Amino acid sequence: MTTSPAGEAAALPSWTVGDVTVHRIDEVPLPPATGPWLLPAATPAVVAGQDWLRPDFADREGVLRLDSHSFAFTADGLRVLVDTGIGNGKTRANPAWHDLSTDYLERLTAAGYPPEAVDLVLLTHLHTDHVGWNTRRSDGDWVPTFPNARYVTSRVEHEFWSGYAMDEPRRQMFLDSVVPVEEAGLLDLVDVPADGTDVAPGVRLIPTPGHTPGHVAVRLGSGGETAVITGDCIHHPVQFADPAIGSCVDIDPERSEASRRALLGSLAGTDTLVLGTHFPPPTAGRVIGQGDAYRLSPVPAAH
Repeated sequence: MTTSPAGEAAALPSWTVGDVTVHRIDEVPLPPATGPWLLPAATPAVVAGQDWLRPDFADREGVLRLDSHSFAFTADGLRVLVDTGIGNGKTRANPAWHDLSTDYLERLTAAGYPPEAVDLVLLTHLHTDHVGWNTRRSDGDWVPTFPNARYVTSRVEHEFWSGYAMDEPRRQMFLDSVVPVEEAGLLDLVDVPADGTDVAPGVRLIPTPGHTPGHVAVRLGSGGETAVITGDCIHHPVQFADPAIGSCVDIDPERSEASRRALLGSLAGTDTLVLGTHFPPPTAGRVIGQGDAYRLSPVPAAH
């Protein structure tokens, strides 16, 4: 059992980074069709060549397992949430994301992070499955789920989408999950230089562009230990084995690969814990060099 910041015991997956406990807040497992759509180059034959991916990260047939979840932790007294998943009751083009009804907020509260207590929401990028719980329905309107929090994302990210000719589903997502936060005055845009920027004590945004132009990873440091939350710079551990495997929705595939290689190269052989925003359980691990690529050595969660 882990003890939440609110003092309540919660049997939720967590990892310790120095003096900080990082909780995984589960939303939903993503359906098997997600892998072939999202990472088309990760064919069953490719997966079969990496025994370490099975059984946790892929099934016997080579189908990838992926999840939707957030991470929550307390840094220097600030309750921090990294990405907000898909959300409930939202009209979405992807059937796996459409009109969900999950107990995400109950899990978040059980971990010691009731919505009104969250201080900082860090958005790695502004994609549908990372901003959904930014808002929830109240009296027919979409209102900020975390009314006392600052929502933080990269200025480059926000400016890109502001000038982008969005299709209707993406426009709808912005209207229900981004615009209400802006209108409430809760959205903070930050400049993220090449070496990153601190947004709270021990919490740093690291630029990892390519999937989107302003994509960031989140680095957490405490007591001499570090962790990195990937966002969508890395969707799945199969990309450790071949960093050239990209997502079908990467805005700039070459830049995305370069960011992935740079991040993995910087972490290989270190004790930094890597927490994947879409990695299924065991979700976290350390980067090990394997020939001219890498593998993930899992670090199981405590409960």
